[in-house]
Amino acid sequence: MDTRQGRIAYQGEPGANSHIACNETYPGMEPVACKTFEDVLSLVERGDADLAMIPVENTIAGRVGDIHHLLPGTTLHIIAEHFMPIRFQLMALPGVELSEVKQAHSHIMALGQCRAFMREHGIEPIVAADTAGAARIVKELGERTTAAIAPELAAEVYGLNILARDIEDAEHNTTRFVIMAPEPLEHEDVGEDAVTSFLFQVRNIPAALYKAMGGFATNGVNMTKLESYQIDGSFTATQFYAEIEGHPDERRVQLALEELGFFSTSLKIMGVFPASAARYANR
Repeated sequence: MDTRQGRIAYQGEPGANSHIACNETYPGMEPVACKTFEDVLSLVERGDADLAMIPVENTIAGRVGDIHHLLPGTTLHIIAEHFMPIRFQLMALPGVELSEVKQAHSHIMALGQCRAFMREHGIEPIVAADTAGAARIVKELGERTTAAIAPELAAEVYGLNILARDIEDAEHNTTRFVIMAPEPLEHEDVGEDAVTSFLFQVRNIPAALYKAMGGFATNGVNMTKLESYQIDGSFTATQFYAEIEGHPDERRVQLALEELGFFSTSLKIMGVFPASAARYANR
């Protein structure tokens, strides 16, 4: 598809980090805000948007758990990934000084990632649904003692002034996004540095996971991610999400996936996409 036009859906309010990720990766597309991740996926599945921007993990907060529970039911495919450094700004109404601020609204994870700054300035954390929504709340309240911790774009969207920049505790704070589309990429569009992502469930037999993973080792396929999730409230039924380096058309990957299939009750390829350069930045 032509990514110089079209619509890309994200979860959150205008000015959220996902909104910024859309602007960074597909500046020619129209970002569409959605209330929930389900809404994002449904919008693309219905054809009312062309792409979905989905956060899947953060270097501090870990994985975005809700996403992986939605993946088995979606018809979309992962076609790209994007790594975005997360920077938080303290923002308030125009004319407010930092010394006036007594409370700061933000998402609970953002508040947790800015503890040192708030403790230093005696600012009380107030939990909001998301970071950009916190900026909207501050605008609507109109109180000089109230601020928001949000991305810089939120200050622009809601007409707030930034009182302090980059107040996060850790400089390495980074969120990884995946971009999903109705159709998978063709092999020639993926390139040499391919990543294959998939969901699977192992059979309920002793050492099933160990045996399922053996094919990747014996065929020289590097597995970069393996995460487990309980299914339907069961303590014994487990679903796994995995990512490997390589394309399913490669013989070594084919052999590894075949062996995985022997010990699994289900296997679903979620996407084959080019590896971002940021993936290997710290190797």
